[in-house]
Amino acid sequence: MKRNIVIATVAAAALITGGTATALATTGDDEGAANRSSVQLKDHDRKDDDHKSDDDGKDDGKDDRDDAAENTAEAKAAKVTAADAIRAALAKTPGTAVSAELDEEDGGLVWGVDVLKGNTWHEVEVDPGTGKVLGTWVDKDDDGDDAADAARVNSALKGASTSAEDATRTAAAKGTVTSVDLDDDGTAGAWGVETTGAKGAESEWHVDLKTGKVTADRADSHDDRDDQDDASDD
Repeated sequence: MKRNIVIATVAAAALITGGTATALATTGDDEGAANRSSVQLKDHDRKDDDHKSDDDGKDDGKDDRDDAAENTAEAKAAKVTAADAIRAALAKTPGTAVSAELDEEDGGLVWGVDVLKGNTWHEVEVDPGTGKVLGTWVDKDDDGDDAADAARVNSALKGASTSAEDATRTAAAKGTVTSVDLDDDGTAGAWGVETTGAKGAESEWHVDLKTGKVTADRADSHDDRDDQDDASDD
C-alpha cells in the first residue's frame, strides 16, 4: 500500500508522509517513469464517482453491486499474487516489505509495494500480469521524518517471525489478497490484510506478527453490521 494511504496507526505514523513524495530513483531500465502495466482496465473509473448524491439511499444496493463487480474483475485480472509481487519487489530493491496494494495507475492495474531499506523508503511497482518490475522510486518525506518513521516500523517489527509475504500467503486461504500493511492497534502487532471473495465481497484480516495466526478484523465486521442496520432502516 502506498505510504500516503496507510491507516492511521503506529505503522501509519511510519508510512504517512507530511507532503508530496519525490521520485528520485528510476526504473531498472533507467527510465524516468514507470513502464505501462500489461493489465489495462476496461472501465477504470470508479462507477460510483459518476453517481450524484442520493440522500434517500435508493442507489446504495446498485452501488454495492457495481463495487463488487469491479472488485471481482480486478482480483481476477491480477495473475500475480501479492506474495509474488512482494518477492519481485524485494529482488529488485532488497529491504523489508512494509506494505503492498493492488491499485489503479493511469488506467492500468499495478502492485505498489513499499520497501524500507535502512532509513530509506522505496516504492516499487510490479505488473500484476507478468510479475515484472515496472518502476522504483525513493520516497522522501518533505518534513524530513524518514529516519523516525523507519525507527517506528523497525520497532513494530522487532521479534516478528511473519513477513508481509508470509502474511499474504497465509491470508490467501480467505480470498484473493489485494493489500497488506503493517497494522498495530496498540495492543497486538499484526499485518492488516484485505481480501476479495469470489463474489466481490471485501474482508479484512489480522495476521499475527509472531504466530502467523489469521483472525477476522472485528472492527471490519462491526462496520459491516452497521451498514446492514442502516440499510434495514431505509
